Amino acid sequence: MFFESLQTEEADLPISPELPPWLCPAFPEMGAVLAMERLIARSDNAVLLLPTIRAYRTGCTFHVEIALRQGDLSVTDYWDLHMTMVPSAPVRLRAGERLSPRLLRWGVRYADGTKVTSIDRRRAAPAGPLLQAMRLDGGLTALHVVLWLWPLPPPETFELAVEWPLGGIELTLVELDGAAITAGAARSAGYWS
Repeated sequence: MFFESLQTEEADLPISPELPPWLCPAFPEMGAVLAMERLIARSDNAVLLLPTIRAYRTGCTFHVEIALRQGDLSVTDYWDLHMTMVPSAPVRLRAGERLSPRLLRWGVRYADGTKVTSIDRRRAAPAGPLLQAMRLDGGLTALHVVLWLWPLPPPETFELAVEWPLGGIELTLVELDGAAITAGAARSAGYWS
Protein backbone atom coordinates (compact mmCIF):
# COMPACT_ATOMS: atom_id res chain seq x y z
CA MET A 1 0.00 0.00 0.00
CA PHE A 2 1.10 3.53 -0.65
CA PHE A 3 -1.38 5.62 1.39
CA GLU A 4 -1.91 3.48 4.43
CA SER A 5 -3.44 5.13 7.45
CA LEU A 6 -0.93 6.77 9.75
CA GLN A 7 -1.31 6.60 13.50
CA THR A 8 -1.58 10.16 14.78
CA GLU A 9 -2.41 11.61 18.14
CA GLU A 10 -5.57 13.63 18.46
CA ALA A 11 -4.83 17.24 19.20
CA ASP A 12 -7.22 19.86 20.50
CA LEU A 13 -5.81 22.52 18.21
CA PRO A 14 -8.26 24.90 16.52
CA ILE A 15 -8.67 24.33 12.79
CA SER A 16 -8.73 28.08 12.13
CA PRO A 17 -6.54 29.96 14.58
CA GLU A 18 -7.81 33.39 15.54
CA LEU A 19 -5.95 36.18 13.79
CA PRO A 20 -5.33 39.49 15.53
CA PRO A 21 -8.12 42.04 14.90
CA TRP A 22 -5.73 44.57 13.34
CA LEU A 23 -4.83 42.08 10.59
CA CYS A 24 -8.30 41.36 9.13
CA PRO A 25 -12.01 41.11 9.97
CA ALA A 26 -12.84 38.52 12.61
CA PHE A 27 -14.14 35.23 11.28
CA PRO A 28 -17.01 34.24 11.21
CA GLU A 29 -18.44 37.76 11.19
CA MET A 30 -20.46 38.86 8.13
CA GLY A 31 -20.15 42.61 8.47
CA ALA A 32 -22.84 45.09 7.44
CA VAL A 33 -22.69 46.41 3.88
CA LEU A 34 -23.08 50.16 3.35
CA ALA A 35 -23.80 51.29 -0.20
CA MET A 36 -21.55 54.22 -1.05
CA GLU A 37 -21.59 54.51 -4.87
CA ARG A 38 -18.89 57.20 -4.69
CA LEU A 39 -16.53 58.34 -7.41
CA ILE A 40 -13.21 58.85 -5.65
CA ALA A 41 -11.08 60.13 -8.53
CA ARG A 42 -10.84 60.15 -12.33
CA SER A 43 -8.01 60.82 -14.78
CA ASP A 44 -7.61 60.26 -18.52
CA ASN A 45 -6.67 56.62 -17.93
CA ALA A 46 -7.92 55.63 -14.45
CA VAL A 47 -11.14 55.78 -12.46
CA LEU A 48 -11.35 54.90 -8.76
CA LEU A 49 -14.78 54.07 -7.30
CA LEU A 50 -15.96 53.22 -3.79
CA PRO A 51 -19.13 51.16 -4.32
CA THR A 52 -19.36 49.74 -0.78
CA ILE A 53 -17.95 49.73 2.71
CA ARG A 54 -18.38 46.68 4.94
CA ALA A 55 -18.48 47.49 8.67
CA TYR A 56 -17.37 44.92 11.24
CA ARG A 57 -17.28 45.19 15.03
CA THR A 58 -13.51 45.74 14.97
CA GLY A 59 -12.97 47.73 11.75
CA CYS A 60 -14.19 48.21 8.21
CA THR A 61 -13.26 47.36 4.64
CA PHE A 62 -13.35 49.77 1.71
CA HIS A 63 -14.19 47.88 -1.49
CA VAL A 64 -12.55 49.93 -4.24
CA GLU A 65 -12.88 49.40 -7.99
CA ILE A 66 -10.13 50.67 -10.26
CA ALA A 67 -10.91 50.85 -13.98
CA LEU A 68 -8.18 51.52 -16.54
CA ARG A 69 -8.16 52.34 -20.23
CA GLN A 70 -5.26 52.64 -22.61
CA GLY A 71 -6.40 55.90 -24.20
CA ASP A 72 -3.37 57.63 -25.73
CA LEU A 73 -0.85 55.53 -23.72
CA SER A 74 1.53 53.24 -25.55
CA VAL A 75 1.10 49.52 -24.88
CA THR A 76 4.24 49.63 -22.71
CA ASP A 77 3.01 52.61 -20.65
CA TYR A 78 -0.45 51.06 -20.25
CA TRP A 79 1.07 47.77 -19.07
CA ASP A 80 3.33 49.71 -16.69
CA LEU A 81 0.28 51.54 -15.28
CA HIS A 82 -1.55 48.26 -14.78
CA MET A 83 1.44 46.62 -13.08
CA THR A 84 1.72 49.41 -10.50
CA MET A 85 -1.53 48.14 -8.96
CA VAL A 86 -0.03 44.72 -8.24
CA PRO A 87 1.17 44.53 -4.64
CA SER A 88 4.91 44.47 -4.16
CA ALA A 89 7.44 44.50 -1.37
CA PRO A 90 6.92 46.97 1.48
CA VAL A 91 7.94 50.55 0.79
CA ARG A 92 11.24 51.33 2.44
CA LEU A 93 12.52 54.88 2.25
CA ARG A 94 15.56 56.59 3.65
CA ALA A 95 15.15 59.94 5.38
CA GLY A 96 14.35 62.62 2.80
CA GLU A 97 13.73 60.12 -0.02
CA ARG A 98 10.59 60.75 -2.12
CA LEU A 99 7.87 58.23 -2.88
CA SER A 100 7.86 56.75 -6.37
CA PRO A 101 5.18 58.22 -8.69
CA ARG A 102 4.31 54.59 -9.54
CA LEU A 103 3.02 53.96 -6.00
CA LEU A 104 -0.77 53.92 -5.54
CA ARG A 105 -1.21 55.20 -1.99
CA TRP A 106 -4.24 55.36 0.30
CA GLY A 107 -4.79 57.16 3.58
CA VAL A 108 -7.34 58.08 6.22
CA ARG A 109 -7.40 61.30 8.27
CA TYR A 110 -9.71 61.78 11.23
CA ALA A 111 -11.14 65.10 12.45
CA ASP A 112 -8.57 65.25 15.29
CA GLY A 113 -5.73 65.10 12.73
CA THR A 114 -4.81 61.44 13.29
CA LYS A 115 -3.59 60.04 9.98
CA VAL A 116 -2.77 56.53 8.77
CA THR A 117 -1.67 55.43 5.29
CA SER A 118 -1.36 52.20 3.32
CA ILE A 119 2.39 52.75 3.04
CA ASP A 120 2.96 52.87 6.81
CA ARG A 121 4.95 49.81 7.89
CA ARG A 122 4.96 48.44 11.41
CA ARG A 123 6.98 45.56 12.77
CA ALA A 124 4.79 44.86 15.80
CA ALA A 125 1.10 44.96 16.67
CA PRO A 126 -0.07 48.54 16.14
CA ALA A 127 -1.32 50.63 19.03
CA GLY A 128 -3.37 52.91 16.81
CA PRO A 129 -5.09 52.91 13.45
CA LEU A 130 -3.89 50.74 10.58
CA LEU A 131 -4.83 50.85 6.89
CA GLN A 132 -3.71 48.06 4.58
CA ALA A 133 -4.57 46.50 1.23
CA MET A 134 -5.92 43.05 2.03
CA ARG A 135 -6.78 41.67 -1.39
CA LEU A 136 -6.55 42.57 -5.02
CA ASP A 137 -8.20 40.75 -7.91
CA GLY A 138 -9.32 41.52 -11.42
CA GLY A 139 -8.17 41.65 -15.02
CA LEU A 140 -6.43 43.98 -17.44
CA THR A 141 -9.07 46.73 -17.41
CA ALA A 142 -10.51 46.58 -13.87
CA LEU A 143 -9.21 45.69 -10.46
CA HIS A 144 -10.91 45.27 -7.09
CA VAL A 145 -8.98 46.36 -4.02
CA VAL A 146 -10.07 45.73 -0.44
CA LEU A 147 -8.58 48.07 2.16
CA TRP A 148 -8.86 47.11 5.85
CA LEU A 149 -9.14 49.96 8.38
CA TRP A 150 -8.60 49.03 12.02
CA PRO A 151 -10.07 49.93 14.45
CA LEU A 152 -13.44 51.40 13.51
CA PRO A 153 -13.28 55.11 12.72
CA PRO A 154 -14.78 57.51 15.24
CA PRO A 155 -18.49 58.29 14.68
CA GLU A 156 -17.78 61.55 12.84
CA THR A 157 -16.84 62.68 9.36
CA PHE A 158 -13.36 61.63 8.25
CA GLU A 159 -11.38 61.68 5.00
CA LEU A 160 -10.27 58.90 2.67
CA ALA A 161 -7.25 60.04 0.67
CA VAL A 162 -5.69 58.65 -2.50
CA GLU A 163 -2.77 59.70 -4.66
CA TRP A 164 -1.37 57.93 -7.72
CA PRO A 165 0.86 60.18 -9.86
CA LEU A 166 1.49 57.57 -12.57
CA GLY A 167 -2.27 57.04 -12.89
CA GLY A 168 -2.82 60.80 -13.23
CA ILE A 169 -4.54 60.95 -9.82
CA GLU A 170 -3.43 63.94 -7.75
CA LEU A 171 -4.02 63.94 -4.01
CA THR A 172 -7.78 63.53 -3.64
CA LEU A 173 -9.76 63.62 -0.38
CA VAL A 174 -13.26 62.16 -0.04
CA GLU A 175 -15.36 62.72 3.08
CA LEU A 176 -16.94 59.64 4.65
CA ASP A 177 -19.50 59.34 7.45
CA GLY A 178 -17.93 57.60 10.46
CA ALA A 179 -21.28 57.56 12.27
CA ALA A 180 -22.85 55.49 9.47
CA ILE A 181 -19.92 53.05 9.60
CA THR A 182 -20.10 52.60 13.38
CA ALA A 183 -23.90 52.17 13.15
CA GLY A 184 -23.32 49.51 10.50
CA ALA A 185 -20.79 47.77 12.75
CA ALA A 186 -23.45 47.56 15.48
CA ARG A 187 -25.64 45.62 12.99
CA SER A 188 -22.86 43.20 12.03
CA ALA A 189 -23.65 39.62 12.97
CA GLY A 190 -21.92 36.27 12.88
CA TYR A 191 -22.62 33.77 10.11
CA TRP A 192 -24.02 31.29 12.62
CA SER A 193 -25.52 33.62 15.24
